[in-house]
Amino acid sequence: MEQLHKPVLLKECIEGLNIRPDGIYLDGTLGRGGHSLEIAKRLRGGRLIAVDRDETAIRESRERLKEYLDRISFVHGNFGEIKRILGELGIDGVDGMLFDLGVSSPQLDDAKRGFSYMADAPLDMRMDESSPLTAYEVVNGWDEQRLKRILFEYGEERYTQKIVSNIVKKRAVKPIETTFELVDIIKSSMPPEALREKQHPAKRSFQAIRIAVNDELGSISEMLSDAADMLKRGGRLAVISFHSLEDRLVKNAMQSGEKGCTCPKDFPVCVCGFVPKLKVITKKPVTATKEELEENPRSRSAKLRIAERI
Repeated sequence: MEQLHKPVLLKECIEGLNIRPDGIYLDGTLGRGGHSLEIAKRLRGGRLIAVDRDETAIRESRERLKEYLDRISFVHGNFGEIKRILGELGIDGVDGMLFDLGVSSPQLDDAKRGFSYMADAPLDMRMDESSPLTAYEVVNGWDEQRLKRILFEYGEERYTQKIVSNIVKKRAVKPIETTFELVDIIKSSMPPEALREKQHPAKRSFQAIRIAVNDELGSISEMLSDAADMLKRGGRLAVISFHSLEDRLVKNAMQSGEKGCTCPKDFPVCVCGFVPKLKVITKKPVTATKEELEENPRSRSAKLRIAERI
């Protein structure tokens, strides 16, 4: 299992969380347990709440973390529901939270999950396999304008118009059922120069569809809003994102928690009632070192931001 999944920015995350041995911590994106393992190792009398939407991830992480089960509570759930999750566990505040917003390597490597544009599989892309909405429904059932919006906004795809037009034409003849069918449509919609770019032609579209299937941006916004409320004074929030849209959400939310006053700049004192909740620790995002990039290419686009509850 170690070979399958290398947690990104591990050293930076653990240092950034400033872990107290008797503290309560939440890993809102457990994955295969790489970050959780290092948190659990440092606890003596503390507790780790490990949350994931993917039941397979929880099952496999239990094995990886078996030496530390006495200090871990596993929860099958969405990190956008952390207030409810912590409330049901009788926890009213935590000393640190970590969220890795990327798709884990095992999910990408499991062809049948349909996340990867490098393997042929049914169009699925669900992080929670009990969820009813799949990529098949998005690609074949959503109307043209809605598809254009998600590809443009979530994927920042330059060739949205042509890609969506071709999707609509193809699905009118027969449903688009597999990842490679979708990849072929995307490639046929792009000019030759775009196909020669270093980045895979389908990367942006697959990213957009995955975000839509899993309502990732809604969950991120909810999580960021709730995290500041659930952190104890001095507690740390660490968030790893993998594309610019996510990073902007994280950056803006942390800055709003620190400097969310809405008063005009020429007002001598604040009258809007804003009370700062966060202090941003990372003025610029932390990125992977050269050594980590060589060992784990997945870390290339990872950005870590950290804030502290005040």
